[in-house]
Amino acid sequence: MKIVCTKSNLVKGVSIVSKAVPSKTTMPILECILIDATTDIIKLTANDMELGIETIIEGDILEKGLIAIDARIFSDIVRKLPDNTITIETNSNLQTLITCEKAKFNISGKPGDEFSYLPYIEKEQAVTLSQFTLKEVIRQTIFSIADNDSNKLMTGELFEIHDNQLKVVSLDGHRIAIRKIALKESYPDTKVVVPGKTLIEVSKILSGETENDVNLYFTKNHIVFEFDNTVVVSRLIEGEYFRIDQMLSNDYETKVKINKKELLNCIDRATLLVKEGDKKPIIINIGDETMQLKIQSQIGSMDEEIMIEKEGKDLLIGFNPKFLIDALRVIDDEEVNLFLMNPKAPCFIKDENETYIYLILPVNFNAGV
Repeated sequence: MKIVCTKSNLVKGVSIVSKAVPSKTTMPILECILIDATTDIIKLTANDMELGIETIIEGDILEKGLIAIDARIFSDIVRKLPDNTITIETNSNLQTLITCEKAKFNISGKPGDEFSYLPYIEKEQAVTLSQFTLKEVIRQTIFSIADNDSNKLMTGELFEIHDNQLKVVSLDGHRIAIRKIALKESYPDTKVVVPGKTLIEVSKILSGETENDVNLYFTKNHIVFEFDNTVVVSRLIEGEYFRIDQMLSNDYETKVKINKKELLNCIDRATLLVKEGDKKPIIINIGDETMQLKIQSQIGSMDEEIMIEKEGKDLLIGFNPKFLIDALRVIDDEEVNLFLMNPKAPCFIKDENETYIYLILPVNFNAGV
């Protein structure tokens, strides 16, 4: 095999597929990136058996062939080469020569035909949305997934399609994030749980441009993302997702309308007094025209008042400040509405059309704080 391409094209391709290289594996071939120049295109592939990514890069094929190269070494070499044309050449013993200007690296490759290709997916109808929309919906929900495997379903996000609406849901036992997106057309009903790891990696690769689309394909066991010159195939998480509708309520005793930026900045300031890992609640005292926020820790205490519009009862309630910050940061509205029932019931932050819903459970606190 002998191929020639620019450093920038190669770096971009390698950085895309590297996201599917496993950090630990019992199969050394999976620690490689496959360079496939057996046809008229140069294709790079990585696959950890849960997540697989392939991307096409521009370049010239002087001799067709196939080689698997250790991903970490290959990535490091390519990044540190001069900004010029790179030639990759392999011989019959799988020795791979990488040259750029006066730099030459000779490394051992592995047989390309031993590499695990991405599973063949029978593609039915594509669900199309803009890269910007998908990137945003991931950003607006991904913080609510659980980061441990005690419940596998909590480490993923529900993608539910009904007619012309995509609903994305994540939860970790303390909060729920829901986003609803209007699609350009109607699609068959679909309900799958996509691993959070997949969505984080896809989000990093997406350009985020509104005029660039991404196509989603669903099968019983896989989801496929196709965009630009890249294909991402991921296994789905098996199991029945939680019955979210039973956790949502439209009842409230107290409704608060508040400037989002003011509330976010105030909570952010309060957390200056909380050490990493310290679970100090922020105490919120809702009165007629003001909301008082207090926090007390070993470092000191802080309290502040914000003007609000209130309907219903006064209320004293405590929350993990991080959970409020996470939700408020991804809401673009100037003002937000908080719906509350009592000190032990969840708080809902949602807009009028419920395009977003954030549910946050309160925490117990000492009323004397």
